[in-house]
Amino acid sequence: MTTSAAAPLGSEGAIGDGAVTDRLVHANERYAAAFSDPGMDARPVLRVAVVACMDARLDLHAALGLQLGDCHTIRNAGGVVTDDVIRSLTISQRALGTRSVVLIHHTGCGMESITEEFRHDLELEVGQRPAWAVEAFRDVDQDVRQSMQRVRTSPFLLHTEDVRGFVFDVKTGRLREIDPA
Repeated sequence: MTTSAAAPLGSEGAIGDGAVTDRLVHANERYAAAFSDPGMDARPVLRVAVVACMDARLDLHAALGLQLGDCHTIRNAGGVVTDDVIRSLTISQRALGTRSVVLIHHTGCGMESITEEFRHDLELEVGQRPAWAVEAFRDVDQDVRQSMQRVRTSPFLLHTEDVRGFVFDVKTGRLREIDPA
C-alpha cells in the first residue's frame, strides 16, 4: 500500500510553507476535472452516522466498505462523544434521517498518552484556559463504553437503540466490538 506519508516530501512539501496546501488544491483540480455530480443529497443512504478518531491511519470508508453518500462521518481527537459530537448527531438524526450510530476508537491512540494537564499547559503558554476538555483516556474500551452511554442518554437524540462501539486495531485493520455493559 502506498501512502502519501511514505512518499518523501522534500523541501517543496515542508510543513508551514503552504506547499502541502498547494498540493491538496492541485489534487482537487485533478479531481474536479473528472468529477460529475452524483445526484445525491445530504441524507446518508445507509442512515448511519460514524463517530471516529481523526487519526490519519483510519481510512473509514475502506475499513467499513462504505461508498460516497453511505454515511455521515464525524471525527475528532479520540473519537470521543463530546457536546459537539452530540450536536452533529442531533442534526444528523433530526434533520437528515440517520438511525444508527457507530463509534470507532483505535489502538495506539494519542489520547491515551496525554492528560488534562494539556489544558493547564496551554493556559500557561497563551494566557487563557481552553473552554473545552481534553477528553484524554487511559482505557480505550472504557472510553468507548462511556461514549456509547453519552449517545444513549442524550435527550437530543431520537434514535439511541442502535448504538454500537468498536476499537479498530491499527496493526491488523480489524474491528473489535465493545460490550456496552
